[in-house]
Amino acid sequence: MKRFLKVLRNILIVFVGFAVALTGFTKFIHYPNPIAAIRLGLAPASKTPTLMPWNTIAPANKPIAWPTSTEAMPATVPWENGSITWQEFLKKTYTNAFLVIRNGVITYEYYGKGFTEKSIFPSYSEGKTMTSIVIGQLIHQGKIAESDTFIKYFPEYKTGTSFDQVSIKTLLDMQAGVGVSDNYPSGPSGWGVAIAQMYATTDMNWFIKHNRKMAFAPGSKSEYMSVDTQLLGMIIKKVTGGSVSDYFSKNVWQPIGAQYAATWNVDHKGGVEKTFCCFNATARDYARVGLAIINGGQAGANQIIDPVWLKRMTTPVTTLDHGWGYGAQVWHPYPNISTALGLHGQFVWTDPTTRTVIVKSSDVPTSGDENMNVKVAKVLLAISSSKK
Repeated sequence: MKRFLKVLRNILIVFVGFAVALTGFTKFIHYPNPIAAIRLGLAPASKTPTLMPWNTIAPANKPIAWPTSTEAMPATVPWENGSITWQEFLKKTYTNAFLVIRNGVITYEYYGKGFTEKSIFPSYSEGKTMTSIVIGQLIHQGKIAESDTFIKYFPEYKTGTSFDQVSIKTLLDMQAGVGVSDNYPSGPSGWGVAIAQMYATTDMNWFIKHNRKMAFAPGSKSEYMSVDTQLLGMIIKKVTGGSVSDYFSKNVWQPIGAQYAATWNVDHKGGVEKTFCCFNATARDYARVGLAIINGGQAGANQIIDPVWLKRMTTPVTTLDHGWGYGAQVWHPYPNISTALGLHGQFVWTDPTTRTVIVKSSDVPTSGDENMNVKVAKVLLAISSSKK
């Protein structure tokens, strides 16, 4: 018995020592504590908004009401080389919410088990499009210009390398070349790479300071890198003198007529918004953004997106994954189609030709089908282009 207790004591000592060392290491690299990091890494997409600190984005005092009607979805939709039923599509693509808006009217609204119109859904990279809207407003106000370099606002980040030539324009179009690749393996091994560190970091300024190595010269090629949007967010914060969330609330969320408060995750309380992701809102309020895009940038009497910037957002300037067009933090999978797109199957799809907006929030696993977005986009196109 004494020997057993001695062995048990030694095991506990080793375990405690390992836990202390691991905690110290995560603190050193500005990661959440091990338990928090594990929870964040293992949680489905829909559970992540409350697993990191956040700033609250106040809704409109007088929200714009949504008119509703009823539209039946097609019995079957295109899938791979054939078709599947509508219910199979919702299940196969891990759908938590699906909204169709025609001419400003909600014609179809679906929520998965446990979700309602009040549920807050993560955006992941849809947050990039929200960031672009703010950048467009600041350009329209004359406070920044696309030709401005990042180091114009952050001279302390100069490196003497091509990093110093990174401009707002190259950041907008994924042509900046800052070497934080978005490619990472799924599972625990993926949490050691830079993009995962940026997602989980508790000190964004520290992360950027230690990740300024360039993968290519600015403007020489195009590669989707979330760090580009994060640098845009830092510029917003510097220029406005406040949080991105406060600016967004006053200049986008309230005038757009949002009904519910949104959130934007930050690196730490009172810190920096993770503008490359981590905006969270209800499906109906995401639809407000899409509606403004097909309404010439307007929401009611409020001009949210300047027409010049709206053209910039809805015009592809380069080609990225799947051969899809891209520009100003917006994807263009088909001609005349613009969509905000986020990891794990998040869409705010806009089709101005038929005046249709589609919002899809999902929990597609990280290890899921890498062509899922292409398959889903084909379905969304079929729905949005149908005559109603």
